[in-house]
Amino acid sequence: MAEYTLNILKPSVNNLTVRIFMRAAGLDFEEVDVWGKSTGPEYVAKYPPHLTPSLEDASLPRGTLGESCAIMAYLCDKHDLDRFYPRDPARRAVVNNAMFYLIGTFYPLLTRATYPTLGFPQYPGEVATSEADEDMKAKAAKDAEAALADPLEAFRRFFVEGQPFVGGDSPSIADIRWAASLEFLRAIDYEFPEWTEEYLQRVEEALGDAYSEPAADVRGYVASVKAPA
Repeated sequence: MAEYTLNILKPSVNNLTVRIFMRAAGLDFEEVDVWGKSTGPEYVAKYPPHLTPSLEDASLPRGTLGESCAIMAYLCDKHDLDRFYPRDPARRAVVNNAMFYLIGTFYPLLTRATYPTLGFPQYPGEVATSEADEDMKAKAAKDAEAALADPLEAFRRFFVEGQPFVGGDSPSIADIRWAASLEFLRAIDYEFPEWTEEYLQRVEEALGDAYSEPAADVRGYVASVKAPA
């Protein structure tokens, strides 16, 4: 029996993050696709937020942990995976900063720009879930896409300029989170700056099959939604 159960949805940026990490870290886990089941009573009983990914681990206070960054940080601490999440307070603070910046600033724009094309549910209160007409919804998605350039450039200048990764010479959990998120911009044919393509290539080359294998699920889904009807 595997040490961990990782509940996932394959075509998801948040899930891709942890799927890459678990493989890269060499952890013993079983991956369970809960597509169509994450709001069912069995899953909700384990994890009331009914989101994915979620990690089942008997040593956790409630047996389950959610949110990709929280899962990665927990497992790094538990297994002394300093190469992904440095123990030095200053270096760890930079990794945290990069993850929180993505979650708080970049990711909301990413969802507004890509989720309509990907067919993922939008968040309540967004234009996409309102009674606005289709032209207004399309404009909102385009406005979000245009707004991505500023935080993306800020990420380059502050977190990776002069070094290959946020973590320095090797990818950190922040790099995994950023790279997984950037994969979804392929859905809208986003014009990546050259440095971004190089960054993604470095992350994938550094992590090898641990990255490429689960990323293939996401790339396949993106290709399917872009294919002519």
